Amino acid sequence: MPELPEVEITRRHLADAIDGRRFMDVSVRHPRTARHNGGDPAVVEQRLQGRKAGNVARHGKFLVVPLDGGMTMVAHLGMSGRFRIDDGLGPEAPHTHFVSKMDDGSVVSFIDPRTFGFVAVFDEVELESTGLARLGPDAWETPPSVSDLAVALRGRKAPIKALLLDQGPIAGLGNIYADEALFLAGIDPRTPGGELTEDQLEGLLTAIRLVLAGAIEKGGTSLDDLAYLLPDGRAGENLTSLQVYGRAGEPCFRCGEIIDKVVIRARSSHFCPGCQHG
Repeated sequence: MPELPEVEITRRHLADAIDGRRFMDVSVRHPRTARHNGGDPAVVEQRLQGRKAGNVARHGKFLVVPLDGGMTMVAHLGMSGRFRIDDGLGPEAPHTHFVSKMDDGSVVSFIDPRTFGFVAVFDEVELESTGLARLGPDAWETPPSVSDLAVALRGRKAPIKALLLDQGPIAGLGNIYADEALFLAGIDPRTPGGELTEDQLEGLLTAIRLVLAGAIEKGGTSLDDLAYLLPDGRAGENLTSLQVYGRAGEPCFRCGEIIDKVVIRARSSHFCPGCQHG
């Protein structure tokens, strides 16, 4: 599933295409793409048609586009979604579930083979009741301070890996970058969040920043299934930089110990027993 780096890369491409432009000839082809507007494609089409996009933003894994008239477009890439921006003259990609021509003639498409992603348009009241309202500070744009993260984790007995995936203490991390950040910080993913010291939290926040920066620079992580692709259709090149994720049974690049994999709260977690002691 695309995580913060992949969504941030998408945000940048999308911003270049739609900031300050109007949505024209909007077409939503799949009810699941419109499921957060009652599963009715016509609602998304009518609410978006003719509206001018403000600056494309992102919070965690969500793309957030303010629109004129007090409306907001929210999109999530799900497991396999990607936005494509082109001139609309070539063949349409398979599994294209959303298309809009912009007022400058460019075409924005949302391609989502597994249909776990969505495009929605909310008014101000509806927006307050969405999942955006419960997200913690964004891991890239507005990361929490050490003291704020300590407060958010105080007394929490859940494993730190599960708390990172929860999106409440900090938003944007999924399995890949949570595993990578915990490795870089030297923290066992099974450690209860409330037991981490301020020094460990400082190291974790630094590790998160470094891991995200590296992934963004390399275009994100496309795994072997190519579920995530860049808006231009290329694969992200961060896969070869991963230290632990997907490497169970292989030696650690740093210490030589064998990378282990455990299941934490129904999610796989990869870590090095030699480098991640606590």
